[in-house]
Amino acid sequence: MYLEHKGITVFYKDEGKGNAIVLLHGFLENAIIWEPFIATLSKQNRVICIDLLGHGKTGCLGYVHTMELMAETVEAVLEHLKIKRSTFIGHSMGGYVALAFAEKNPDAITGLCLMNSTANADSPEKKKNRDRAILAVKQNHKTFIRIAIANLFNPENRAMFSEKIKAVIKDAQQTPLQGIIAALEGMKIRENREVLLHFTPFKKMFILGKKDPVLDYESLISQIKNTKVELVEFADGHMSHIENKDEFLRKIMHFVEN
Repeated sequence: MYLEHKGITVFYKDEGKGNAIVLLHGFLENAIIWEPFIATLSKQNRVICIDLLGHGKTGCLGYVHTMELMAETVEAVLEHLKIKRSTFIGHSMGGYVALAFAEKNPDAITGLCLMNSTANADSPEKKKNRDRAILAVKQNHKTFIRIAIANLFNPENRAMFSEKIKAVIKDAQQTPLQGIIAALEGMKIRENREVLLHFTPFKKMFILGKKDPVLDYESLISQIKNTKVELVEFADGHMSHIENKDEFLRKIMHFVEN
């Protein structure tokens, strides 16, 4: 389904009936990553999957897609669907967008799950890495995508998931150059929203990969110290929905139902 928003087309899926679950994909991904889970989740829930700005079938809004701008697009879809309260599940960049949405609309959130994501802002070193990535994208975005996707998996899993990695890369290579750069620029300047983990009333869950090559495990653990955030730890990398697919679905179902 499509929604016209600020002169661009926003793609979303809306399946099932019941309490709303909003699924937000990560950088270089799109709503297709949730396909293996929709049938189960939509049996008793209304499942909304949205292609974020510059990804999938959703257009670009300028040269910087801030997390707030992406959250505003999500807000437009939910208003269009007349959905007032939802549980959000965000993978990586999708988690940053979910946090931006939650900061602006805390009463619209019934639950927030950050999967392989963080509430912290980019460190100075990470910001430099984003700038390097932008240069690499401009030089050869297909090579950048191929390397970036493979590096998201636990190195020990890359042979086992080689076919899946190829499929993810093929799908990611449909992401337009402008969409990739705008997302990198937006992630680079995002705010620290750790306070939301401490002082919001809705239920929260962190799903972490102990061998996540992208995020620092100790930093993630420190964010949820002295909070009521439920912690789920997997032994693998940044792609829990692939590397730990069955257990991931079980944890999500439990989170949504309780």
